Amino acid sequence: MLSRHLLYPFVLSFSVLPVFAQEAADAVAPEAGSATGAGDVSPVVQAALDAKAGGQPVEAQNWMVAAANPLAVEAGARILEAGGSAADAMVAVQAVLGLVEPQSSGLGGGAFLVWYDARTGDVTTLDGRETAPLAATPTLFQNDAGEPMGFFDAVVGGRSVGTPGTPALMQEAHDRWGKSDWASLFADAIVLADDGFPVSPRLAAMVTRGEDRLSRFGPTRDYFFPGGTAVAEGDTLRNAAYADTLRSIAAQGAGVFYSGPIADDIVKTVRTAAGNPGVLASIDLALYQVKERPAVCVKYREHDVCGMGPPSSGALTVGQILGMLDSYDLATLGADSDDAWRLLGDASRLAFADRGRYMADSDFVPVPTQGLVAPEYIASRAELLAGDDALPEVSPGTPEFDHALMWADDQSIEFPSTSHISIVDADGNALSMTTTIENGFGSRLMVRGFLLNNELTDFSFRTHSDGVPIANRVEPGKRPRSSMAPTIVLKDGEPVLVVGSPGGSRIIGYVAKTIIAHLDWGLDVQQAIDLPHLVNRFGTYDLEQGTTATDRQAALEALGFEVNVRDLTSGLHAISIGEDGLRGGADPRREGIALGQ
Repeated sequence: MLSRHLLYPFVLSFSVLPVFAQEAADAVAPEAGSATGAGDVSPVVQAALDAKAGGQPVEAQNWMVAAANPLAVEAGARILEAGGSAADAMVAVQAVLGLVEPQSSGLGGGAFLVWYDARTGDVTTLDGRETAPLAATPTLFQNDAGEPMGFFDAVVGGRSVGTPGTPALMQEAHDRWGKSDWASLFADAIVLADDGFPVSPRLAAMVTRGEDRLSRFGPTRDYFFPGGTAVAEGDTLRNAAYADTLRSIAAQGAGVFYSGPIADDIVKTVRTAAGNPGVLASIDLALYQVKERPAVCVKYREHDVCGMGPPSSGALTVGQILGMLDSYDLATLGADSDDAWRLLGDASRLAFADRGRYMADSDFVPVPTQGLVAPEYIASRAELLAGDDALPEVSPGTPEFDHALMWADDQSIEFPSTSHISIVDADGNALSMTTTIENGFGSRLMVRGFLLNNELTDFSFRTHSDGVPIANRVEPGKRPRSSMAPTIVLKDGEPVLVVGSPGGSRIIGYVAKTIIAHLDWGLDVQQAIDLPHLVNRFGTYDLEQGTTATDRQAALEALGFEVNVRDLTSGLHAISIGEDGLRGGADPRREGIALGQ
């Protein structure tokens, strides 16, 4: 199988255009030339890597897939080339990602999916977020004195594990929109797991950095440190247990994950985790359901920007940012304008203030979803941006709210180990899915070849602030708030951009910037993804280290912003759709590519 993917020319008749000059190799990002961990890749994959390195989009006419690892993208491409739907391709991509990029997503995690149906024109959003166990209490992450636990004290072990939603979401998407045989969608992942796959540079580096926590539990330690030595870039890694799990799901459907031996092993692993056991039970798995939620769509210029509503804060917060900026002429200001970044930074701060106050799982707390993106409310918040300097302070607004209870502000931590998949199929259907196990390697608990999430630590560790309840506190059966922002942008009812990213709560800034860069500043999807990041959530303006973003430090400080220069490792994957076909882009900060035909 290794040779099928890496050592011989790609077996399908993909055309990746344009063909790029050799000088693109000079600009290859650190991981790009060996994104799969091998020195020899197929011509089509190398062309996609060269495109990314050269700042050029991949072009296609019929279909396209962009995701975080070339092996996963190849698996999805095979399905699309054979006539499968975007939903079918997503299943194949996710199955491989859970193997080759286990630190970011997998069967033990959760996801949000946004779907555009070319036949009906409908946008549907599916919530495959993890749920808190029924035995969880609001004080789950507090010590005996009622104070919040240390973050990693809570993360590592069973306490942080929520009921996984990804397998159920894969099944639900296929049941609704699939065309291919379910079992066939796991073929690539099963063979790769049995025969072995090359360890990527990113996986190898993260294993080495995370050795202390990864080594605390036997199955995890034995997998990532065989013989006591960390897996290294280019090593062949096999995962027979994962292959067996996939065989069961392929043969019997995702239900086999939620009851029977697999479910029993998940529960046992969580409840017996040494030093930090959890409370997940068989009933939690048996009761899990994917939920269809109303899409949140906000007008921006001549477009509708649609995404996932609560329990995700992604679409609401991205929508608020764009809505506030709609009355400002960013196109004329341009990407080199300090004032444009002032507007974007303060709009983000205002949106994040509302996010911290109001957004949580709307099945458990009333969320003023419509009020937060109502045009008159957005206009009132946009007026705050009319000055010349950074806002001295920012506070939540008062959107129209049919429930009198006001919440306290939440400051829960959200880490950036997540992944994103963008797909457009030959029928014109579009899929945007962000998928995660939360922190890198999740809870560090491995069972049957996959890692379990630590998603419960996305809840607030505190239940109240000064006696006022926090909306995103832990409650039995509740889904923790997320910043994942899978997005489909439409014009005249048809998709023009499919986009999303990992990155913790900075996902919102990454996605908003990319949409603005594409729609206002006229950049193609690869250029928009490549544009250096400047992200402001809570007052401090983060500037991407090692890029031209740092050139703005003095100007932003002069405007009144606090500035912090740091790594900002997004994982944006985007596809634009126009009269001239499809263009795909993949983030040079990670290992992904776009492929199309």
